[in-house]
Amino acid sequence: MSRGRPRGGPLVVVGDALLDIDVEGTAGRLCPDAPVPVVERTHEHRRAGGAGLAARLAAEITGRDVVLVTAVGDDEAGHRVGALLAAYADVVRLPMAGTTSCKTRIRAGGQTLVRIDEGDGRAADGPLPPRAAEALARAGAVLVSDYGRGVAAHSGIRRLLATLPDGVPVTWDPHPVGPRPPRGTRLVTPNHAEARRFAGGPAADESLPQAAADAAALVGRWRVTGVAVTLGEHGALLSMGGAAPHVIPAPIVAGPRADGCGAGDCFAAAAAHVLHDGGMVTEAVAEAVRRASAFVAAGGAASLGTPATPRDTAAVAADDVWDLVRRTRASGGRVVATGGCFDLLHAGHVGLLREARRLGDCLVVCVNSDASVRALKGPDRPLVPAADRVRVLAALECVDAVAVFDELTPVALLERLRPGIWVKGADYAGIDLAEAAVVRRHGGEVVLLPYLDGRSTSRLVARAREITSVLPGGDGQ
Repeated sequence: MSRGRPRGGPLVVVGDALLDIDVEGTAGRLCPDAPVPVVERTHEHRRAGGAGLAARLAAEITGRDVVLVTAVGDDEAGHRVGALLAAYADVVRLPMAGTTSCKTRIRAGGQTLVRIDEGDGRAADGPLPPRAAEALARAGAVLVSDYGRGVAAHSGIRRLLATLPDGVPVTWDPHPVGPRPPRGTRLVTPNHAEARRFAGGPAADESLPQAAADAAALVGRWRVTGVAVTLGEHGALLSMGGAAPHVIPAPIVAGPRADGCGAGDCFAAAAAHVLHDGGMVTEAVAEAVRRASAFVAAGGAASLGTPATPRDTAAVAADDVWDLVRRTRASGGRVVATGGCFDLLHAGHVGLLREARRLGDCLVVCVNSDASVRALKGPDRPLVPAADRVRVLAALECVDAVAVFDELTPVALLERLRPGIWVKGADYAGIDLAEAAVVRRHGGEVVLLPYLDGRSTSRLVARAREITSVLPGGDGQ
């Protein structure tokens, strides 16, 4: 199969986002009234799971803009998932019926002892929100991460996926109770047991010849380009319908930290990245095996954001914002917050943030999402996507946490945050701030701080266009 042409649009991940919680502890004794270990909790870590994990891994692997079309509930778990994802993706929400799915793993000594699942939420079918249709229309590639909770089965999603241009590669990570991939899908990535179930055979037969037969049958049944059956520590088998499948062995993975949780998401995200870049299906599967093996060796999903590995500061900020606020208040401290687009961070922003931090015991920065910035500033803004704006802000020493909001103003976010001080620049003097009422209703103050004169993103953009217009061939655009 020939190499395709890379497309410039974003990678769009479509699927069911979950909240994953790892409760880490130690287990050195058995419970006296039952033959089970007693786990003494040491710490708890939250991360976006399901399609949320796939979106995070895709953003880290590709370094590109990622859009996630998903459904989460208006509940505590849903709010946490949204905050966690803000550092990695532009999240487009579908309505949900029920509560956000939450999976809690109790772990000790690097091993999972039990998993507790909660939440009955499913994507509500109906008219597709305009932002979701717009995201798929702009897609350079699509990754469907189906966790069986209705997003991949949404009638509007199905219709748009079936009408994507031929040059937009679709990677489909299926779920046993989810829909089949649409005709023309570039790559489907079931594991061995899933392939057996889709092919209609007994689950007990997990031999390599059976995987090859199942993959070939599914290529013909689904009318897709390729089916890659993931084989765990043995790598993957790729069939494109021919007589001889491709087998890509995995490197040997060993060590106390090896954990397969999330390996399938990593595999699918890496494959989608290669296809987005115009790579062949065989190249995509080979890279997916390499990436997934390294991910498992590093500790799998449990390694993301734990102290044993480097943490993305934006992810830390998003994950800890509500815990940080609670801890600050519990210790008698004062929560300070400020907000804005922060498109092209400049000296005026930095000065304001430093002064704001000095007013209290923690500083939370509320950032307009990409959609919110477009609504406020016009279709050519933001210049910097939300994921990058969050990373830059969270890297500042004076910023303790970052939260992203989709509305035109942060009023809804401030209802939850309830800061003791809300800070804006002195350029807002005389303006009736929409958020002032909610801050004062919760006992907070609104404070205006001096702003460095002459510093603004609009001026930076205008100056850049002036310079461009005088360059040879420049047109000011």
